[in-house]
Amino acid sequence: MGQAPVGLSAGQLKASLDALAAVEPAFARAIARAGYPEPRIRERGYETLLRTIVGQQVSVAAAQSIWNKLAAALGDLTDPNTVARASDEELRAAGLSRQKSGYARSLADEVTSGRLDLMHLPEDDEEAIAALTRIKGIGRWSAEIYLLFAEGREDIWPAGDLAVQIEIGRLLGHAERPSEKLTRELAEAWRPHRGAAAILAWHHYKVDMEVI
Repeated sequence: MGQAPVGLSAGQLKASLDALAAVEPAFARAIARAGYPEPRIRERGYETLLRTIVGQQVSVAAAQSIWNKLAAALGDLTDPNTVARASDEELRAAGLSRQKSGYARSLADEVTSGRLDLMHLPEDDEEAIAALTRIKGIGRWSAEIYLLFAEGREDIWPAGDLAVQIEIGRLLGHAERPSEKLTRELAEAWRPHRGAAAILAWHHYKVDMEVI
């Protein structure tokens, strides 16, 4: 079952961004231009990760449609045993591809076996990412997004995110989009507030797209 979300609150996010703005003028300019971003908070637990799998490579509307079909066919999707008990045919009939069915089963198995306790992930961020990426279909980016939005881990830095790379490059005046490696290196000075830096980058990227 999911539990109450514990993502970064508006107050925490603002405090982190103010700290970043004090050490990096580009962030101060970004906040002045785009304002403070709204918090991004998701529910903590199994359901959020299952939704992540269902939503991969499809639109938001298509993902919700598949989710609704799964719920109608199988029942309670907050319980990993629901997917564990379902047949491949039932999962496919509800709209899950063979690949995603395997991912959903991997998640359910990790949770029902006790190997993955989503309420007590390792405190160390890299260890938590390693635990989550044992699930088939959950890569580093998905693990980082979960830890940032569902657990409110303040120093998560999704350097592989294309929008983060683009916007950090723009904000810092780079002629070209920085690589994942460079994006990671640039953010070392922003510890322990890198999660807020990512949220600001997404927010500012959206504003840039609206202006363009």
